[in-house]
Amino acid sequence: MYPADLKYSKDHEWIRVEGNRGRVGITHYAQETLGDVVYVDLPRAGDMVKAGESFGTVESVKSVSDLYAPVSGEVVEVNREVMDHPDLINKDPYGSGWLIIIEMSDPGELDNLMDALAYEEMVKEG
Repeated sequence: MYPADLKYSKDHEWIRVEGNRGRVGITHYAQETLGDVVYVDLPRAGDMVKAGESFGTVESVKSVSDLYAPVSGEVVEVNREVMDHPDLINKDPYGSGWLIIIEMSDPGELDNLMDALAYEEMVKEG
């Protein structure tokens, strides 16, 4: 259910480390809790994000939720496809439903995130 090659935040974001960059999205649990995603507001390439701080919002038929950066750094790419087709977040949260790519300013922040097993335990406890 939760890919083992990713790191997870307590805020239900995931990050896939690719060198000094991290591809970020929301977890299966988060998209399932939100319901049908209808809109996503993301930063622009060049914007700076800080670990634990909001970088955008995701809106579903049920609610609007903040998105939180799992690491600090510069946004180097934004998934334009998901902005045009927000339902990709529901269909493929770990693939085509990714949100942004961050050039990490402090890769050591990855140590503050959970592995798949720890994240799974957290969502089970509720």
